[in-house]
Amino acid sequence: MSELALAFSWAKRELRAGLTGFWVLIACLALGVGVIGGVGSVSLAVRDALQRDARSLAGGDVIVRTNYEPASTEQLAYLRAESDVVSESLEMRVMAGSTGGDTNRKRLAEMKAVDGLYPIYGDLELAEGGTIADALAKRDGRWGAVSEQGLLDLLELSVGDPIKVGSQTYKLRDTITKEPDRSTGLANFGPRLVVANASVEGTDLLLPGSLIVYKYRIGLAPGESVMAWIERLSERFPKAGWQVTPASRAAPGLAETVERLTLFLTLVGLTALLIGGIGIANAVQSYMNAKTGTIAMLKCVGAPPRLILITYAIQTGALGLLGIAAGLVLAAMAPFVLDAMLESLLPVMLVPMLYPSALGLGATFGILTTAAFALWPLLKSCRISPSQLLRDMVAPVVGRPRPLEIMVMAVLFLVLATLAVVTAVQPGFAMWFVIGVASAFVLFYGAAHVLSVTVKRLTGSALARWRASLRLALANLCRPGAPTVSVVLSLGFGVTVLVAVASIEANLGQALQEDLPDQSPTFFFVDIQPSQLEDFRHVVETVPGEHDLSTAPMLRARIVKINGVPASEVKIDENVSWALRSERGLTYRSDPPAEGNIVDGSWWPPNYSGPPVISFDAGIARGFGIGVGDTLTFNILGREITGRIANLRAIDFRSMRMQFTTVFAPGTLEDAPHTILATTKTLPEHASALVRAISNKFANISAVRVKEALEAFDNLVRQIGNAIRLIAMVGLVAGVLVLASAMAAGQHMRRRDAVVLRMLGATRGNVLATYLWELGALGIGTVGIAAAIGVTAAYIVVTEVMGMNWSMPWSAVLLTAPIALVITLVAGFVGVWQVLGQKPAPLLRNP
Repeated sequence: MSELALAFSWAKRELRAGLTGFWVLIACLALGVGVIGGVGSVSLAVRDALQRDARSLAGGDVIVRTNYEPASTEQLAYLRAESDVVSESLEMRVMAGSTGGDTNRKRLAEMKAVDGLYPIYGDLELAEGGTIADALAKRDGRWGAVSEQGLLDLLELSVGDPIKVGSQTYKLRDTITKEPDRSTGLANFGPRLVVANASVEGTDLLLPGSLIVYKYRIGLAPGESVMAWIERLSERFPKAGWQVTPASRAAPGLAETVERLTLFLTLVGLTALLIGGIGIANAVQSYMNAKTGTIAMLKCVGAPPRLILITYAIQTGALGLLGIAAGLVLAAMAPFVLDAMLESLLPVMLVPMLYPSALGLGATFGILTTAAFALWPLLKSCRISPSQLLRDMVAPVVGRPRPLEIMVMAVLFLVLATLAVVTAVQPGFAMWFVIGVASAFVLFYGAAHVLSVTVKRLTGSALARWRASLRLALANLCRPGAPTVSVVLSLGFGVTVLVAVASIEANLGQALQEDLPDQSPTFFFVDIQPSQLEDFRHVVETVPGEHDLSTAPMLRARIVKINGVPASEVKIDENVSWALRSERGLTYRSDPPAEGNIVDGSWWPPNYSGPPVISFDAGIARGFGIGVGDTLTFNILGREITGRIANLRAIDFRSMRMQFTTVFAPGTLEDAPHTILATTKTLPEHASALVRAISNKFANISAVRVKEALEAFDNLVRQIGNAIRLIAMVGLVAGVLVLASAMAAGQHMRRRDAVVLRMLGATRGNVLATYLWELGALGIGTVGIAAAIGVTAAYIVVTEVMGMNWSMPWSAVLLTAPIALVITLVAGFVGVWQVLGQKPAPLLRNP
C-alpha cells in the first residue's frame, strides 16, 4: 500500500470516532465563510437588481439635469428631435402648509413637478390606486397633489384636505407608497410632495437664482446606444451646464453604499475568520494532544513523521471542508432569507439565486485560513520524538517553528492578505484594513505576554498567598499551554470594537447635545431673492428676541477643471471625490469670513479689482493635490469661470455655521443670478414666531431647522453605531468559540489537575474556586487590555479625525466592558464544568 493510501486509510479510521474536539473548528469556519459568502451573494443580488431595474430607477434611458434655469429652446428642441420621448420635471424645496383654522403649520418639503409622461419607465404607486396623471389633474378649479405620509403627519392633514405651496393651494388626493426614482433625487431634507408641472407657475416660486433642479428624462428607441446618444449630445452642446447621466448610473449613491457596505462586511467576515483561526489552531492542538499516545506509539513502531503528518492533515482538511460546506450553505441561503427585508429597504426587487463567485471567494478564504492556522499544531505534534510526546502528557512541549515552517506559514498569510486586497472594491482601504488587523494581532499578542509575565510575578506575592485557590489560578495562567494568549487575542478584538464605538458615540453625543447647539445657528433660510433682503431683515427685526442674523450671497457651481485638466481625468483622493460629483455652493465677499483660518496664502485687498481669484478649503485642496497659485474652473449656469487660488482656509464644518468651500473675490459673480442664504440664532421660545413671520411674508423662502438636522444626524450615528455593534458581536461570537476551544485544548490537563487536587484533600468547592479565580483573572485582564486599546483608538478618532474635544466616557466603558467579562466567565465555565465531576479512578488507570 502506498504512503498516501495508508494515510487515507488511517485518517478514515480516526474519523469514525466522530467530531469530538473539532466542533469549534467547524463552527469557526462556518461563521467566517458564511459571512463572507453571504455578504457577497446579497451584494451581487442587489447589483443585479439595480442593473435590471436601472431604467425604472432613472425614469428613462438618460437623465439630463440643469440647475437654476431650464434647458433653452434650442436645447429642448434638439432633445425632442433626437429622442422618442422627453419627460420634463423640476424639483425644489418649498414650505408646505395647511390652510385650515391653524395657518401656522408649515414644513419643509421636497416638491417635484412632473408632466403627463412621467415616469417613462416604472410606476409611481399610490395608496388608493389610480394613476399619477389623474391624481394631479386640475378638477373643480383646483390642482391635485400627492405626498408621502410623513408630510401629512407633520402638518396634521388627511387625504382630501387642501395644502398650500407658495401662492398655490392644492388638494391632497393620495399618498405615495413607492416613487421609482426617489433614490436619484436631492438629499432628503423633507418629505416628498408631487404636483403637476403646469401648476407651478401659480406658486410664484420660480424666481431667478432659486435652487431649482430641472430634469429631462429621455426615452430612446429600442436598440439605440445610450452612450452614443450622450456623445452626440456632448458634441452638439460641449459647454452646456447640464449633467447627463445614463440610466445605468442613475443611482450612484445607492450603488456606492452597497459597494462600501459589501467591502466593510466582507472584511468583518474575514476578521471573524481570522479570530476563528485561533480557534482552529486550538481545536487542532486539542485533538493532537488527545492523540499524543497514539502518535508516540506509531513513531515507536517505525511510522515516519511525514506519514503521520499527512494522516492528520487529511483529517483536518476533511473536517475543515465540512465547516466550509456548512458556511457555504448559510451563504447560499442569505439572498433568499433576506429577500423580503431588503425589498422593504431598497427601491428594487431582488431575484435571489446562487452566486458561485461569492461562494467560491468565501470557500477560498476558508481553505487558506484552515491551512495557515492548522499547520503549526500539526507540525509540532508530528516532528518531535516519542519520548518528548510522552512527556507532553505531563509537561506540554512549547517548541518553536523552524525557519522553513515560518516561511510557509508567512506565505499562506500573505496569500490570504493579498486575496483580501485584490478582491476588494476599494483595494487601498482593504490594504490598510489588513495592515490594521495585523498590527492589532501583534499588539494583542504582546499585551497577552505582558499579562502572563505580570501574573507570573503575582504568584509569589502576598495577594496570591491570601488564598491557595487564587495562587493555583494565577499559576494556571502562566504555565506552558495556558489559554491566556488565545483568549486575549480572540476576545480582545470584539471588546475593543465595542468599547471604541461606545466611546466615540458618547463624545459625539455630548458634542451634539451640548457643544454644537451652542455654536450652531437655529435656522437656515434659503432662496432669499436679493431684492427681498432688506424686507427680510426688517421682518426678522420685528420678531421679539435676539436673532444674530448672518447673510451671504450663494450660487451653485460644479468644478470641471483642475489646473486646466478636466476634473474627470485628475487623480484625487477618494475622501474628497464628493466635491466633484455634483454642484456645490459658493459665494463672494471682500472681507475674510470669521470662520475658517487662513493656513496658506493671503486674503485679497478690500478694493481688489482684477482677474478672478478664490479662497478654497485646505482639506479639499490637499486631496486634489493643489495649492496657492493653482487654478480651478467652475461651470456656473453653463459658463466656465477659472479662478486662481489666492489662499487656503481650514474650515470646521462641525459648527454648522454658514461656510463655503469656495469664496470668490468681488467683481466676478455679482451679475450672475443668485440668491441669499441667511442664518439666525434664535431662542426656542421665539423660533416658531420667526418662521411664521417669514413664511407669511415670503412664500418662496424656506426655513431649515438645524435642530432637526442635528437630530437626524444623531439618529444616523446611532444607527451606524448599532450596526457596528452587531458586527462586533460577530467577532465576539468567534471569540467565544475560540475561548471554548482554548479551554478544550487544556481539558486533559485540567482533568488530571482536578483529580490530583481531590486526592490531596481539595473539595469540589476548592476546585471550583480555583477555576473561577482563573477565569475571573483572565477575563479582567482581557477586558482591561481591550478597554485600554479601545479608548485609545476612540481618542485618536475623536481628536485627530473628527477634531473634537475629548472627554473620558466612563459610563460607556463601565457599561460595555462588564458584558465581555460575563461572556468570558460563562463561556469559560461551560468549558471546565465537566472537569468538576471527573472521577479519579478512570484517570488513574489511564493517566
